[in-house]
Amino acid sequence: MDRSADIAIVGAGIIGLAHAYHALRKGYKVVLFEREQFAIGASVRNFGMIWPIGQPAGHDLEMALNSRKHWLDVADQTGFWINRNGSLHLAYHEDEWAVLNEFVDLYNKQGYDIQLLDKTSVELKSSVVNPNKLVGGLWSETECTVNSRVALKKIPAWLEQEYGLILRFGQQVQTIALPVIETSMEKWKVDKVIICSGADFQTLYPGAFKAKDIVKCKLQMMKAEIPGNVLDLGPSLCAGLTLRHYKAFKNCPSLSLMDVRYDSENPFFKQYGIHVLLSQNNEGELIIGDSHEYGDTLEPFDKTEIDAEIISYLSSFISIPKIEIVERWHGIYAKLPNENYWATEVDDGVHIVNGLGGAGMTLSFGLADKIINAL
Repeated sequence: MDRSADIAIVGAGIIGLAHAYHALRKGYKVVLFEREQFAIGASVRNFGMIWPIGQPAGHDLEMALNSRKHWLDVADQTGFWINRNGSLHLAYHEDEWAVLNEFVDLYNKQGYDIQLLDKTSVELKSSVVNPNKLVGGLWSETECTVNSRVALKKIPAWLEQEYGLILRFGQQVQTIALPVIETSMEKWKVDKVIICSGADFQTLYPGAFKAKDIVKCKLQMMKAEIPGNVLDLGPSLCAGLTLRHYKAFKNCPSLSLMDVRYDSENPFFKQYGIHVLLSQNNEGELIIGDSHEYGDTLEPFDKTEIDAEIISYLSSFISIPKIEIVERWHGIYAKLPNENYWATEVDDGVHIVNGLGGAGMTLSFGLADKIINAL
Protein backbone atom coordinates (compact mmCIF):
# COMPACT_ATOMS: atom_id res chain seq x y z
CA MET A 1 0.00 0.00 0.00
CA ASP A 2 1.63 3.23 -1.22
CA ARG A 3 -0.30 5.66 0.98
CA SER A 4 0.72 5.68 4.63
CA ALA A 5 0.86 8.02 7.63
CA ASP A 6 1.37 7.83 11.36
CA ILE A 7 -1.97 9.40 12.29
CA ALA A 8 -5.21 9.86 10.36
CA ILE A 9 -7.62 12.51 11.54
CA VAL A 10 -11.27 12.48 10.49
CA GLY A 11 -12.88 15.91 10.33
CA ALA A 12 -11.48 19.34 9.44
CA GLY A 13 -13.40 21.31 12.05
CA ILE A 14 -11.46 23.08 14.76
CA ILE A 15 -11.09 19.92 16.89
CA GLY A 16 -9.60 17.94 14.01
CA LEU A 17 -7.32 20.80 13.00
CA ALA A 18 -6.10 21.27 16.57
CA HIS A 19 -5.16 17.58 16.78
CA ALA A 20 -3.38 17.82 13.43
CA TYR A 21 -1.47 20.88 14.65
CA HIS A 22 -0.16 19.23 17.80
CA ALA A 23 0.63 15.93 16.08
CA LEU A 24 2.55 17.65 13.28
CA ARG A 25 4.56 19.71 15.75
CA LYS A 26 5.70 16.46 17.38
CA GLY A 27 6.94 15.18 14.05
CA TYR A 28 4.16 12.78 13.14
CA LYS A 29 3.12 12.29 9.54
CA VAL A 30 -0.57 13.21 9.46
CA VAL A 31 -3.32 12.80 6.90
CA LEU A 32 -6.59 14.64 7.45
CA PHE A 33 -9.85 13.50 5.85
CA GLU A 34 -12.87 15.78 5.44
CA ARG A 35 -15.93 14.73 3.49
CA GLU A 36 -16.72 18.31 2.39
CA GLN A 37 -14.50 20.60 0.33
CA PHE A 38 -14.05 22.79 3.42
CA ALA A 39 -15.40 22.83 6.97
CA ILE A 40 -19.09 23.75 7.07
CA GLY A 41 -20.15 22.53 10.53
CA ALA A 42 -20.30 24.08 13.97
CA SER A 43 -16.71 25.35 13.74
CA VAL A 44 -17.75 28.02 11.24
CA ARG A 45 -21.30 28.61 12.48
CA ASN A 46 -20.35 30.33 15.71
CA PHE A 47 -19.35 33.65 17.25
CA GLY A 48 -15.64 33.16 16.67
CA MET A 49 -15.14 33.51 20.42
CA ILE A 50 -12.35 31.97 22.47
CA TRP A 51 -14.14 32.18 25.82
CA PRO A 52 -12.15 30.99 28.87
CA ILE A 53 -14.42 32.94 31.26
CA GLY A 54 -17.15 30.34 30.68
CA GLN A 55 -15.03 27.39 31.86
CA PRO A 56 -15.07 26.23 35.50
CA ALA A 57 -12.00 27.01 37.58
CA GLY A 58 -9.42 24.25 37.65
CA HIS A 59 -8.61 21.78 34.89
CA ASP A 60 -11.10 23.14 32.32
CA LEU A 61 -10.01 26.76 32.76
CA GLU A 62 -6.35 25.75 32.51
CA MET A 63 -7.13 23.88 29.29
CA ALA A 64 -8.97 26.91 27.89
CA LEU A 65 -6.07 29.26 28.71
CA ASN A 66 -3.60 26.85 27.13
CA SER A 67 -5.85 26.73 24.07
CA ARG A 68 -5.92 30.53 23.95
CA LYS A 69 -2.11 30.61 23.92
CA HIS A 70 -2.05 28.29 20.90
CA TRP A 71 -4.75 30.31 19.14
CA LEU A 72 -2.57 33.41 19.46
CA ASP A 73 0.51 31.53 18.19
CA VAL A 74 -1.35 30.03 15.24
CA ALA A 75 -2.93 33.36 14.29
CA ASP A 76 0.46 35.04 14.43
CA GLN A 77 2.06 32.43 12.17
CA THR A 78 -0.89 31.97 9.84
CA GLY A 79 -1.79 35.62 9.50
CA PHE A 80 -5.51 35.46 10.21
CA TRP A 81 -7.16 38.15 12.33
CA ILE A 82 -7.50 37.65 16.04
CA ASN A 83 -8.72 40.30 18.48
CA ARG A 84 -7.73 40.18 22.16
CA ASN A 85 -10.79 42.21 23.01
CA GLY A 86 -11.87 40.61 26.31
CA SER A 87 -15.48 40.36 27.46
CA LEU A 88 -18.06 42.16 29.58
CA HIS A 89 -20.84 40.48 31.54
CA LEU A 90 -23.38 43.24 32.18
CA ALA A 91 -25.67 43.41 35.22
CA TYR A 92 -29.02 45.24 35.10
CA HIS A 93 -30.57 43.66 38.20
CA GLU A 94 -29.32 43.33 41.76
CA ASP A 95 -29.39 39.52 41.58
CA GLU A 96 -27.12 39.61 38.51
CA TRP A 97 -24.76 42.01 40.27
CA ALA A 98 -24.76 39.67 43.28
CA VAL A 99 -23.76 36.72 41.08
CA LEU A 100 -20.87 38.70 39.61
CA ASN A 101 -19.67 39.74 43.07
CA GLU A 102 -19.92 36.17 44.33
CA PHE A 103 -18.00 34.91 41.32
CA VAL A 104 -15.14 37.33 42.00
CA ASP A 105 -15.13 36.42 45.70
CA LEU A 106 -14.98 32.70 44.89
CA TYR A 107 -12.54 32.64 41.99
CA ASN A 108 -10.53 35.86 41.70
CA LYS A 109 -7.23 34.10 42.50
CA GLN A 110 -7.92 30.90 40.56
CA GLY A 111 -6.76 31.66 37.03
CA TYR A 112 -9.31 34.16 35.78
CA ASP A 113 -8.16 37.68 34.85
CA ILE A 114 -11.26 39.51 36.02
CA GLN A 115 -12.36 42.80 37.55
CA LEU A 116 -15.68 44.20 38.75
CA LEU A 117 -16.58 47.51 37.12
CA ASP A 118 -19.07 50.14 38.16
CA LYS A 119 -21.43 51.72 35.65
CA THR A 120 -19.03 54.50 34.66
CA SER A 121 -16.13 52.09 34.11
CA VAL A 122 -18.32 49.78 32.01
CA GLU A 123 -19.26 52.66 29.74
CA LEU A 124 -15.58 53.48 29.28
CA LYS A 125 -14.96 49.90 28.11
CA SER A 126 -17.73 49.93 25.50
CA SER A 127 -19.60 52.83 23.96
CA VAL A 128 -22.53 50.64 22.85
CA VAL A 129 -23.64 49.42 26.29
CA ASN A 130 -27.15 50.52 27.24
CA PRO A 131 -26.71 52.75 30.33
CA ASN A 132 -30.38 52.59 31.34
CA LYS A 133 -30.68 50.66 34.65
CA LEU A 134 -27.09 49.41 34.30
CA VAL A 135 -25.65 48.43 37.69
CA GLY A 136 -22.17 47.32 36.69
CA GLY A 137 -20.27 44.58 34.96
CA LEU A 138 -17.57 41.94 35.08
CA TRP A 139 -14.58 42.62 32.85
CA SER A 140 -12.49 39.63 31.75
CA GLU A 141 -9.20 40.10 29.92
CA THR A 142 -8.79 36.66 28.38
CA GLU A 143 -11.47 36.41 25.68
CA CYS A 144 -10.49 36.68 22.03
CA THR A 145 -12.39 36.82 18.76
CA VAL A 146 -11.54 35.34 15.37
CA ASN A 147 -13.41 35.29 12.09
CA SER A 148 -14.01 31.56 12.17
CA ARG A 149 -15.10 31.33 8.54
CA VAL A 150 -11.70 32.67 7.48
CA ALA A 151 -9.58 30.97 10.14
CA LEU A 152 -10.96 27.50 9.41
CA LYS A 153 -9.84 27.82 5.78
CA LYS A 154 -6.43 29.31 6.51
CA ILE A 155 -5.32 26.87 9.22
CA PRO A 156 -5.33 23.67 7.09
CA ALA A 157 -3.57 25.42 4.19
CA TRP A 158 -0.90 26.71 6.59
CA LEU A 159 -0.46 23.29 8.21
CA GLU A 160 -0.03 21.79 4.75
CA GLN A 161 2.58 24.35 3.71
CA GLU A 162 4.45 24.65 7.03
CA TYR A 163 4.31 21.11 8.40
CA GLY A 164 3.41 18.88 5.46
CA LEU A 165 -0.13 18.01 6.54
CA ILE A 166 -1.69 15.76 3.90
CA LEU A 167 -5.13 17.14 3.12
CA ARG A 168 -7.87 14.98 1.72
CA PHE A 169 -10.93 17.20 1.35
CA GLY A 170 -13.95 15.71 -0.38
CA GLN A 171 -13.22 12.21 0.97
CA GLN A 172 -15.52 10.53 3.44
CA VAL A 173 -14.01 7.83 5.63
CA GLN A 174 -16.08 4.69 5.19
CA THR A 175 -14.29 1.93 7.09
CA ILE A 176 -11.54 1.67 9.69
CA ALA A 177 -9.80 -1.65 10.30
CA LEU A 178 -6.31 -0.70 11.42
CA PRO A 179 -3.83 -0.50 9.99
CA VAL A 180 -6.13 0.26 7.04
CA ILE A 181 -8.46 3.24 6.76
CA GLU A 182 -10.58 3.44 3.63
CA THR A 183 -12.29 6.49 2.18
CA SER A 184 -14.65 6.96 -0.73
CA MET A 185 -11.55 7.27 -2.97
CA GLU A 186 -8.43 5.85 -1.29
CA LYS A 187 -6.94 3.32 1.12
CA TRP A 188 -4.30 4.34 3.65
CA LYS A 189 -2.11 2.48 6.09
CA VAL A 190 -1.95 4.31 9.44
CA ASP A 191 -0.98 3.59 13.02
CA LYS A 192 -3.67 5.61 14.77
CA VAL A 193 -6.95 7.35 13.94
CA ILE A 194 -8.57 10.30 15.72
CA ILE A 195 -12.24 10.78 14.83
CA CYS A 196 -13.47 14.37 15.26
CA SER A 197 -16.81 14.02 13.51
CA GLY A 198 -18.90 16.59 15.36
CA ALA A 199 -22.63 15.97 15.05
CA ASP A 200 -22.22 12.96 12.73
CA PHE A 201 -22.91 10.02 15.03
CA GLN A 202 -24.01 7.57 12.33
CA THR A 203 -21.08 7.10 9.94
CA LEU A 204 -18.28 5.73 12.12
CA TYR A 205 -18.75 3.64 15.28
CA PRO A 206 -22.46 4.44 15.65
CA GLY A 207 -22.76 1.88 18.45
CA ALA A 208 -20.28 3.78 20.59
CA PHE A 209 -22.21 7.01 20.12
CA LYS A 210 -25.51 5.30 20.87
CA ALA A 211 -24.12 3.88 24.11
CA LYS A 212 -22.93 7.32 25.17
CA ASP A 213 -25.41 9.85 26.53
CA ILE A 214 -24.66 12.33 23.74
CA VAL A 215 -27.19 14.48 21.90
CA LYS A 216 -27.27 17.10 19.18
CA CYS A 217 -27.81 20.76 19.99
CA LYS A 218 -29.22 23.21 17.46
CA LEU A 219 -28.54 26.92 17.90
CA GLN A 220 -29.95 29.82 15.90
CA MET A 221 -27.70 32.74 15.04
CA MET A 222 -27.65 35.95 13.02
CA LYS A 223 -25.23 38.38 11.44
CA ALA A 224 -25.92 42.11 11.42
CA GLU A 225 -24.38 45.10 9.71
CA ILE A 226 -24.30 48.69 10.95
CA PRO A 227 -25.10 51.43 8.42
CA GLY A 228 -21.82 53.13 7.66
CA ASN A 229 -19.89 50.28 9.35
CA VAL A 230 -18.24 52.65 11.85
CA LEU A 231 -19.09 50.88 15.10
CA ASP A 232 -16.32 49.51 17.33
CA LEU A 233 -17.95 47.10 19.74
CA GLY A 234 -14.90 46.79 21.96
CA PRO A 235 -15.21 43.69 24.18
CA SER A 236 -17.66 40.92 23.38
CA LEU A 237 -20.85 41.53 25.34
CA CYS A 238 -23.40 39.51 27.27
CA ALA A 239 -25.76 40.02 30.20
CA GLY A 240 -27.60 38.16 32.95
CA LEU A 241 -28.97 35.28 30.87
CA THR A 242 -25.44 34.14 30.10
CA LEU A 243 -24.65 33.69 33.79
CA ARG A 244 -26.93 30.66 33.98
CA HIS A 245 -25.60 29.15 30.75
CA TYR A 246 -21.92 28.63 31.59
CA LYS A 247 -20.70 26.25 34.28
CA ALA A 248 -18.18 28.78 35.58
CA PHE A 249 -20.95 30.53 37.52
CA LYS A 250 -22.81 27.46 38.84
CA ASN A 251 -21.52 27.78 42.42
CA CYS A 252 -22.65 31.38 42.91
CA PRO A 253 -25.40 31.35 45.60
CA SER A 254 -27.50 34.09 44.00
CA LEU A 255 -27.71 32.28 40.68
CA SER A 256 -30.80 30.33 41.79
CA LEU A 257 -32.64 33.54 42.68
CA MET A 258 -31.78 35.05 39.32
CA ASP A 259 -32.88 31.86 37.60
CA VAL A 260 -36.31 31.97 39.26
CA ARG A 261 -36.77 35.60 38.26
CA TYR A 262 -35.98 34.94 34.61
CA ASP A 263 -38.29 31.93 34.54
CA SER A 264 -41.15 33.98 35.94
CA GLU A 265 -40.52 36.87 33.55
CA ASN A 266 -40.10 34.83 30.39
CA PRO A 267 -40.17 30.99 30.48
CA PHE A 268 -39.49 31.02 26.71
CA PHE A 269 -35.81 31.71 27.51
CA LYS A 270 -35.31 28.38 29.24
CA GLN A 271 -37.64 26.48 26.90
CA TYR A 272 -35.31 27.21 23.99
CA GLY A 273 -32.08 27.67 25.91
CA ILE A 274 -31.73 31.32 24.97
CA HIS A 275 -28.88 33.42 26.19
CA VAL A 276 -27.43 36.28 24.19
CA LEU A 277 -23.84 36.96 23.17
CA LEU A 278 -22.61 39.69 20.85
CA SER A 279 -19.27 39.63 19.03
CA GLN A 280 -17.76 41.61 16.15
CA ASN A 281 -15.50 40.35 13.39
CA ASN A 282 -12.80 42.16 11.43
CA GLU A 283 -15.34 43.16 8.76
CA GLY A 284 -17.23 45.19 11.36
CA GLU A 285 -20.13 42.72 11.29
CA LEU A 286 -21.95 41.77 14.48
CA ILE A 287 -22.56 38.11 15.29
CA ILE A 288 -25.67 37.59 17.43
CA GLY A 289 -27.08 34.52 19.16
CA ASP A 290 -28.09 32.07 20.36
CA SER A 291 -30.56 29.34 21.36
CA HIS A 292 -30.24 25.67 22.34
CA GLU A 293 -32.60 22.89 21.25
CA TYR A 294 -31.60 19.30 22.05
CA GLY A 295 -32.44 15.95 20.49
CA ASP A 296 -31.23 13.04 18.37
CA THR A 297 -32.86 14.51 15.27
CA LEU A 298 -33.52 18.24 15.03
CA GLU A 299 -35.90 20.11 12.74
CA PRO A 300 -34.14 21.90 9.88
CA PHE A 301 -36.65 24.74 10.12
CA ASP A 302 -35.67 27.76 12.22
CA LYS A 303 -38.15 29.56 14.48
CA THR A 304 -38.71 33.26 13.87
CA GLU A 305 -39.93 33.68 17.45
CA ILE A 306 -36.51 32.57 18.75
CA ASP A 307 -34.73 35.18 16.63
CA ALA A 308 -37.22 37.80 17.83
CA GLU A 309 -36.56 36.97 21.51
CA ILE A 310 -32.81 37.10 20.95
CA ILE A 311 -33.03 40.54 19.33
CA SER A 312 -35.40 41.78 22.04
CA TYR A 313 -33.06 40.73 24.84
CA LEU A 314 -30.07 42.13 22.97
CA SER A 315 -31.76 45.52 22.81
CA SER A 316 -31.96 45.53 26.61
CA PHE A 317 -28.19 45.79 26.97
CA ILE A 318 -26.92 47.57 23.86
CA SER A 319 -27.68 51.01 22.47
CA ILE A 320 -27.16 50.79 18.73
CA PRO A 321 -29.67 52.94 16.82
CA LYS A 322 -30.01 50.65 13.84
CA ILE A 323 -28.74 47.22 12.90
CA GLU A 324 -29.61 45.30 9.76
CA ILE A 325 -29.81 41.51 9.91
CA VAL A 326 -28.07 40.24 6.78
CA GLU A 327 -27.76 36.50 7.53
CA ARG A 328 -29.57 33.90 9.59
CA TRP A 329 -28.43 30.31 10.13
CA HIS A 330 -28.31 27.50 12.61
CA GLY A 331 -25.46 25.32 13.79
CA ILE A 332 -25.56 21.83 15.26
CA TYR A 333 -22.99 20.50 17.69
CA ALA A 334 -22.61 17.44 19.93
CA LYS A 335 -23.29 17.86 23.64
CA LEU A 336 -22.90 15.75 26.77
CA PRO A 337 -25.17 16.58 29.71
CA ASN A 338 -22.67 16.00 32.51
CA GLU A 339 -19.24 16.12 30.86
CA ASN A 340 -17.34 18.85 29.01
CA TYR A 341 -15.99 16.49 26.36
CA TRP A 342 -15.70 12.85 25.38
CA ALA A 343 -12.31 11.35 24.56
CA THR A 344 -12.15 7.58 24.32
CA GLU A 345 -10.25 4.80 22.58
CA VAL A 346 -13.14 3.09 20.87
CA ASP A 347 -10.99 0.40 19.27
CA ASP A 348 -7.30 -0.44 19.41
CA GLY A 349 -5.58 2.68 18.06
CA VAL A 350 -8.87 4.42 17.18
CA HIS A 351 -9.86 7.43 19.26
CA ILE A 352 -13.07 9.49 19.32
CA VAL A 353 -12.91 13.12 20.48
CA ASN A 354 -16.32 14.74 20.60
CA GLY A 355 -19.03 16.31 22.76
CA LEU A 356 -17.41 19.68 23.47
CA GLY A 357 -20.74 21.45 23.04
CA GLY A 358 -20.36 25.19 22.64
CA ALA A 359 -16.78 25.15 23.95
CA GLY A 360 -15.13 23.72 20.84
CA MET A 361 -13.41 26.94 19.83
CA THR A 362 -12.36 27.60 23.42
CA LEU A 363 -11.00 24.16 24.36
CA SER A 364 -9.82 22.85 20.97
CA PHE A 365 -6.06 23.40 21.08
CA GLY A 366 -5.83 22.73 24.81
CA LEU A 367 -7.69 19.42 24.63
CA ALA A 368 -5.77 18.32 21.54
CA ASP A 369 -2.49 19.12 23.29
CA LYS A 370 -3.48 16.80 26.12
CA ILE A 371 -4.64 13.97 23.84
CA ILE A 372 -1.67 14.02 21.47
CA ASN A 373 0.71 14.05 24.44
CA ALA A 374 -1.02 10.95 25.78
CA LEU A 375 -0.82 8.94 22.54
